[in-house]
Amino acid sequence: MKIKAVLKVLSLICLVVSFAMLLPLCISLYDYSHDASAFAISIFAGTFASVILYWYSTTGNQNENFSIGIREGVGVTGFSWITASILGALPYWLSGSVPSYTDAFFETMSGFTTTGATIFAQIEILPRGILLWRSVTHWIGGMGIIVLSLAVLPFLGVSGMEMYKAEVPGVTAEKITPRLHQTAMKLWGVYIFLTFFETFFLIVGGMNFFDAFCHSCSTIATGGFSTKDNSIAYFTSPYIQWVIIIFMFASGVNFSLYFLLPQKKFRDFFQDEEFRAYSFIVLIAVILMSIAIYFSGMFQTIEHTLRRTFFHVVSVITTTGFIVEDYDLWPEFAKFIFIILMFIGASGGSTGGGCKVSRFLILGCQLKSEVQKLLHPRAVITARMNGKPISQSTFDSSAAFFVLYMLILTVATAITTAFNIDLITAFTGVLTCLSNVGPGLNLLGAVENFSWLPSTIKWLFSFCMLAGRLELFAIFLLMIPSTYRK
Repeated sequence: MKIKAVLKVLSLICLVVSFAMLLPLCISLYDYSHDASAFAISIFAGTFASVILYWYSTTGNQNENFSIGIREGVGVTGFSWITASILGALPYWLSGSVPSYTDAFFETMSGFTTTGATIFAQIEILPRGILLWRSVTHWIGGMGIIVLSLAVLPFLGVSGMEMYKAEVPGVTAEKITPRLHQTAMKLWGVYIFLTFFETFFLIVGGMNFFDAFCHSCSTIATGGFSTKDNSIAYFTSPYIQWVIIIFMFASGVNFSLYFLLPQKKFRDFFQDEEFRAYSFIVLIAVILMSIAIYFSGMFQTIEHTLRRTFFHVVSVITTTGFIVEDYDLWPEFAKFIFIILMFIGASGGSTGGGCKVSRFLILGCQLKSEVQKLLHPRAVITARMNGKPISQSTFDSSAAFFVLYMLILTVATAITTAFNIDLITAFTGVLTCLSNVGPGLNLLGAVENFSWLPSTIKWLFSFCMLAGRLELFAIFLLMIPSTYRK
């Protein structure tokens, strides 16, 4: 691994995080809030770290090769999230908003990985600067610090295709344009477009600009941090809830599909197999959950039932984690569906987490192919998705992902239960962090928080959040000694 090449990119990451703190700093100064000094110190610390890393990476041989290979791509991807979380935790800690650096790191990792699990029991008492910083960490982490950096990496003399492959969520990473930084700019263009329009529609619905912007950042990033203690339940307007439902659903779609719309390729958009499967899963989950609510006696009006079931189904499958009521009180069958949706997650190439719909489709194609081979042993059968053949390496990587996912889920749950935490709480706590959902069930349910967990479990959950956000393999390669050797 070319350590200096990694450090050179990390210097940019420190600068990006420091620059992002300027907006909450301005809000804190405007409000004459005590957290302004915490942001100022954090910005100075991040800028200083950026200068030191850049200086060290450029000293020595001027002809040193800074190209990014698979090792450097994995190193930059994993260490970027860790570096960003270390720096991003400073405002929470220095302002006294959290009691310990462990809590500050957990909250920041939850923000950058767009998990939405929080250690705050009371949110509305926090300064607006801190509230904005929580949403900004979501927004940056949603599309990925790495993808953001790809737009400017060419100017640093660093190529970044391996970083793009390591960071972009999903089974494959496809460049939309021939040049990688153009791909990054186009992805961020879609991202900003969705954020702007959701903010506009929320303001039209009666939200003030601050709340609308914060919730838009959390929605488009499929994060879930809110400015209110009761999350979206605070806003009783059906209009606001439907707007958030629509944009949560849109954020769970593969972002590369949106480039078909300006070309008027609407048929290709709606015929995409993953999009159709994603929409079908949402529809079936809403129907089943509505039936369960009806027979449980919790049924009210048709619109109210459909709205709250649609909201929570879309919130969970896109791994956003917003809530409009305590679904821990819903029937057991409904909670079982929630667990299934946590596993599935959103589409590949979206800002959502989970195992991704595309992986289930690929394994389904493989299963269908194996059954056909049993019936027709001599036949040459090629599994296809969207009309394109699926390579054996794609099958293998999808299967390996599920094995690794289940291994982490099992081991982390076992460790959590060893701290005398009940099985449902432990299992859904690990699952919600590994899939970057946010709330779980029982003691980590919709109206609960993670502040009561032991410090060791908070660090474990932080690891699960990072592993889930980086699609498991990138973070585990950092733990293998051969990654750093020739």
